[in-house]
Amino acid sequence: MNTTFIKYFYFFFFSLFLQLSFSQSSDNPWEFSLNSNLITLYGDNLESGINFGGPAIGISRHIGAGISLGTQYSLGNVKNLNDSYNYTSFDGFLKFNLLKGSITPYLIGGYGFSKFSDGTDRPGFFPSTETSRTVFGGLGFSFSISGGLSINLQSTFRNMNENDGFDHLQHIAGVNYSFGSGDADKDGVSDKKDKCPNVPGLKEYDGCPDTDGDTVIDKEDKCPEIPGKVEYNGCLDTDGDGISDPDDACVELPGAPEMNGCPDTDGDGVSDDTDNCIDEVGPLENNGCPWPDADNDGVADKDDLCKDEAGTIANNGCPELSDEIMKTINDRGAKINFAANSDKILGKKMRTILLEIRDILVENPKGNLLIEGYASADGSEDFNTELSVRRAETVRDFLVSLGISEERLQVKGLGETAPIGDNESPEGRAKNRRVQFTYKH
Repeated sequence: MNTTFIKYFYFFFFSLFLQLSFSQSSDNPWEFSLNSNLITLYGDNLESGINFGGPAIGISRHIGAGISLGTQYSLGNVKNLNDSYNYTSFDGFLKFNLLKGSITPYLIGGYGFSKFSDGTDRPGFFPSTETSRTVFGGLGFSFSISGGLSINLQSTFRNMNENDGFDHLQHIAGVNYSFGSGDADKDGVSDKKDKCPNVPGLKEYDGCPDTDGDTVIDKEDKCPEIPGKVEYNGCLDTDGDGISDPDDACVELPGAPEMNGCPDTDGDGVSDDTDNCIDEVGPLENNGCPWPDADNDGVADKDDLCKDEAGTIANNGCPELSDEIMKTINDRGAKINFAANSDKILGKKMRTILLEIRDILVENPKGNLLIEGYASADGSEDFNTELSVRRAETVRDFLVSLGISEERLQVKGLGETAPIGDNESPEGRAKNRRVQFTYKH
């Protein structure tokens, strides 16, 4: 055998082994092995010394439940009494790990071919006169030495089923390495199981880091550099209000969740951190402060049409016409009547009355009126309601034409309701065809 080839062969594969750091498992299922090969012949009339051989090379694949399936190729030199043989074997095998740990005992067994060549040139790679079918089995140990490298010791008994060969013990010693999924971040957790494959982490966290050591991994930790609590996603709750600091707008003041962790001192629904008047109730749109009301009439200046003069809420902050003035207007209005089925203002008398009402409104510019139109019971109810609206509108339009702002006047049609005369008589029906005035709210 070429000893120079063997030396280079050992050097190449041993260098390759030293560069890898995997151990065979479901994550790294492939395993290569490079071993020394020792042969001891077994049987009668044989010299049973130890024969040092060349490399024994194997490759296997983990298939589950501690079982691996593989193949191996071995070379060696064997002497028996005065004869010398070149030894070659090629096998398939099953390996079963008995335990899992830094020291892993295993059983191995398989079937293959063994060849003891005496140097005579015969045709074929495995000439049948020198090659025997072989059944073998044995025990081995694997010793993990650094994450992925392991030392391998194995002994098997090999039974040859043909005459041209020897039953023998084969002893193997060498190194193994495994590979498969890889470990991109070099944290000892295979990429297949690593939940953070590009960031070095810890095995107990499936390959993810926990920078602050609070048992919340960084990718789920809202505060990865500050030790916190699991219930707050790795953050603290400085003020103890049940809201984690990153979500708390007032980290040092206990507050309510609906206020983003801030208090609401005045209870106006505006949190203190945005409330410009924390001791006064005010709306959110005014930053928690009450709206100003210069005339103190209960209508905020922003809604008060008469900011400098106290009025009523119903009249948008403006004063209403007094009861006396309303009585005067209605005394005049009681004389405004319409012809049947008509909304026309007829006659000088009606116009004069409306001119007097105009003068009262001019003298009291803050007061507003609601003009209510009515009808007698002539015709249908729907028609009378529509007619009453038109009568109120006619009075409004006439007052507007006399200079009264339309904004001060509102109309409403009440039809046949609230009659003041008997609808069964012509006189009563004439009284019901009218308008009345009241406060506009």
